[in-house]
Parts: sequence; C-alpha cells; structure tokens
Amino acid sequence: MSRAAIPGLPSAHPIGELLPALFAEDDFAQRFTAGLDTVLAPVFATLDSLPAYFDPRLAPADFLDWLASWVAVEVDPAWPEEVRRAVVERALELHRWRGTRRGLTERLRLVLGAGAEIEDGAGASWTTDPGAVPPPAAGGDVLIRVWPLRGQGLDEDQVLSVVRAGCPVHLNCRVEILPGPPGRAED
Repeated sequence: MSRAAIPGLPSAHPIGELLPALFAEDDFAQRFTAGLDTVLAPVFATLDSLPAYFDPRLAPADFLDWLASWVAVEVDPAWPEEVRRAVVERALELHRWRGTRRGLTERLRLVLGAGAEIEDGAGASWTTDPGAVPPPAAGGDVLIRVWPLRGQGLDEDQVLSVVRAGCPVHLNCRVEILPGPPGRAED
C-alpha cells in the first residue's frame, strides 16, 4: 500500500478555503491550490492517523516490518500477517524471556502454533569443600520436543529457524518434531 497518491482522497484542510477573500473567486488560485490539496491530502491523512501507525494491531501491513525494526524483532515475511502483528505487539515480553525455556516455548507457540517441551541438560555444580576439584562440566545439550497444537504438521525449517533465534548460542539445541504431545497414547 502506498500513502503517496490516493485517487479521490479529499483533503481534510483545503487550501483554497483558507485563502484571503481576494483569491476566493480567482479561478487560477483555486485550481492551483486544488492541485496542492491533491498532493497534501495523503500527508494530512497520514498525520491525522499517526497514532495508529505505532500500534501493531492497526498499522498498515507494509509499515509493520519497519515497526518491527524499531522494537528489534525479526519477523519473517512468510509468516501470516496476524502472527507478525502478534510478535511485534509482544516484542517487549519476548525480549524479556529471550534465551529462557519460557521464552522459547512462548515464541514457538506464538509463531508456529506449536507446543514445546524443553529438557535442559546443562546445570551448575558446587561443593562445600574448599579446594575440591570441580565436577566435570555438564553437557550443553538442550532437547526441544515440538508438536503442532493445531491439526496441521510443522515445517522443520521453520521450527529450526525459530529455535536458532531463541536458543542461547553457547548451547547445542537438538529438536525433535512429534505428531502430538509426548506421553499421549497413540490411537
């Protein structure tokens, strides 16, 4: 959508009506200002509705990607528009929980409509004995089991893309795509 030249868009503030009385009857002045009204009408319409441009629920679709860059969220153009709007709207929350189990689970649910179970193999170890040899470092593997919450299956490339964006870089994330929630009896 272009906010440039919209055919037939009337100006909310016609310039010809604002001219002094001397020019009110002047045909050239009225035609000249009508041409300016045509150019300025989209500008006035945009400015009059400016607050809507900053609301992800109301912003024009082509403005949404730019708005996403303002809140440092990457949205895939292949995602449906309602998913992109939801991700931009919840950007603060997604940033707050980024790199955590909750954040990754929420992002998978929001973007792909997928449930997730995350098993973290890493951990911290400690000892009460001073000078004791620390135990071997725990493996940095994280197992992420993902299943569709709605009827359709999940695209492996999309799942991996979302997991890569939300999994901390120092961890090795393994992904398993399941047909349904784990532990559910197969019929």
